[in-house]
Amino acid sequence: MKKILNGFILFLATITLVGCSSKQNANKNSSTSVNLTELNYKSGDKAYVELNGNHSNLKASDWKYNHVDYANLDNLNRTSSANIGYLEKRNLANSALRARQYVYPTAWHQKMINREAIINRGHLIAYSISGGINSDGKYQNSHQTGDQNNLKNLFTQTAFSNQKVQTIYEAKVRNALRENKKVIFYAKPIFRGNELMARGIHLQALSTDKTLDFNVYIYNVQPGISFDYATGRSRIDRSMQVPTPEGAPSFNNKKYHLNRNYNHHYTHYHK
Repeated sequence: MKKILNGFILFLATITLVGCSSKQNANKNSSTSVNLTELNYKSGDKAYVELNGNHSNLKASDWKYNHVDYANLDNLNRTSSANIGYLEKRNLANSALRARQYVYPTAWHQKMINREAIINRGHLIAYSISGGINSDGKYQNSHQTGDQNNLKNLFTQTAFSNQKVQTIYEAKVRNALRENKKVIFYAKPIFRGNELMARGIHLQALSTDKTLDFNVYIYNVQPGISFDYATGRSRIDRSMQVPTPEGAPSFNNKKYHLNRNYNHHYTHYHK
């Protein structure tokens, strides 16, 4: 009887430990080990997901000097690897010097809805925080503009993802730089398999004093539009609802939805 009782106690202890371990693993997966390529956007959900409790996996000690690591394009000419900027105040770019964009990242199939573009040439490292950085990623005092037409720094991004979501986080970086903080900024478009259009973009930032710290995944989606991510082609889909996040910029007091958008060209000066 004693042996049976001891065996039962051991069984209960094992179940408890396994349960605790499973719970810990579940919590870990929900915050730090998410496979971003497998995330699917569901109409009506938030346009972004906070990862790792919204804390970056970057190390402040990695900031050594002012430059940007631009990753090479992959064999499908996609920006599928991360670009990482080691930024400081002098990288705040003069928006008046911004030039017209003309390059075509993979999956570029522009469509105008009510005379408004539904996709943008999305920057990994924004124009507004890459002042003085040349296409090799080096800082040059004579190079006054930010990054504009560098294929290693662009991907096909929806206007909503670019102008209504990503810009919120880029503004956080700009504000930190204005306060003379040094910032590590990480940006990686997330592609699924051989698809030519990214499903989203993973952004992280950390200032060396750790007052700026975020880690988010932004879905590459557009209200009222569905995309074939294999090609980038799109169709009108009025069932696709994407809520505008709190803190999103609003231009000319216009609401962002399928029939009435703010001016795309104007927003260039806010990235």
